[in-house]
Amino acid sequence: MTLLATPALAQQDLSKVEIQTDKLADNVYMMTGAGGNLGVSVGEDGVFLVDDQFAPLTPKIQAAIAKLSAKPVRLVLNTHWHFDHTGGNENLGKAGAVIVAQENVRKRLSNEGFIAFFGMKTKAEPPVALPVITFTRDLSFQLNGEEIRAFHVPRAHTDGDTIVHFAKSDVIHMGDPFFNKMYPFIDTSSGGSVGGVLAAVDRVLKMAGDKTKIIPGHGPLATQADLKVYRDMLATVSGRVAGQIKQGKKLEEVVASKPTAQYDELWGKGFLAPEKFVEMLYGNLKK
Repeated sequence: MTLLATPALAQQDLSKVEIQTDKLADNVYMMTGAGGNLGVSVGEDGVFLVDDQFAPLTPKIQAAIAKLSAKPVRLVLNTHWHFDHTGGNENLGKAGAVIVAQENVRKRLSNEGFIAFFGMKTKAEPPVALPVITFTRDLSFQLNGEEIRAFHVPRAHTDGDTIVHFAKSDVIHMGDPFFNKMYPFIDTSSGGSVGGVLAAVDRVLKMAGDKTKIIPGHGPLATQADLKVYRDMLATVSGRVAGQIKQGKKLEEVVASKPTAQYDELWGKGFLAPEKFVEMLYGNLKK
């Protein structure tokens, strides 16, 4: 989820990963493999790709796209800097794709990084893997018969998150401000915040309708109703944690109080175990 660089990910055998493709609209698709979910627009103007997972998966992703379009990947938009969303940048950049991202993504990919919650260092990426076009707030593309709107949501999962709205197709790719059916990771050390995630979700809830298809950063395809359930879970649990921080409770006490208990059956079997999720929220909200 990002963090597919927890030790579990480091040992994941990407050679066994298959890329699954789901058609969401006339020319918009969701692809899943390992790492962040992909968004793909195909048509006369070429292929527009949202995120690109891990470098070893690039040939499989290209093969899956080739079943939809004979055209090469023209544009890649990174929803944020984490390597399970940007690992294919170097391969696709070398193949001629133009990489686009919010300006903080380029800054973070250009330098060595550190994801503090996992104690994980990341290396600076070579120039060919870096975004060529950066923006501060929003950007739109007129491609494949529709307007594709990209907009920055500040201090959400990181400080460089972008949400992508395929306007005519009624599809929204949210990146990692939305983990569907699993507790989310918020990267405090990369400028992320609980409040920013909730603000991003609220913005999308206002844009979406009953039939809008929402691609989360991780987890299955979602609806507006699914996103609302996620929002309520995050607001409730973070509110409980914040309340205990105000009372001066220590991390161990907050974890022991099991503020996630009512949600663990549905949300607690994914990327972050309930205790780790509470620990992450505590560190974020105590800052």
